[in-house]
Amino acid sequence: MRDFNVISIIWTILLLCFGLMQYNDSDWYIWIPIYFITAFFTFGLSQKKKYIPWCYLYLILLCIGSISYIPEFLNWIKDGAPTITGSMQAETEYVEFVREFFGLLICLVTMIYVSKKSFTLTNQRFS
Repeated sequence: MRDFNVISIIWTILLLCFGLMQYNDSDWYIWIPIYFITAFFTFGLSQKKKYIPWCYLYLILLCIGSISYIPEFLNWIKDGAPTITGSMQAETEYVEFVREFFGLLICLVTMIYVSKKSFTLTNQRFS
């Protein structure tokens, strides 16, 4: 269980770093809270906190956000999936969308794990 806590704290630190790297982005006011809220839930999980209703609500919001990026992601794939890491500047219109989609995907997968683990912790307590 100690390994789980260490991994959760490391993941929390990574998410905080991802959020801090957004400070110079034009839409930082969207991305910093997304990464920080995900980090909050991840840290809470390491402390055995259970925010089940809030986890699910946030998970639904991340799903909606991710779905809204799918058309641009598909355009990127149709164009042969050119590199999105060539430079920090978005050379084409979909580069920024694809990067943001992957950021949402990281948060979405993290929150699926946090929600599942929180649910498991809740059921163990009542068993």
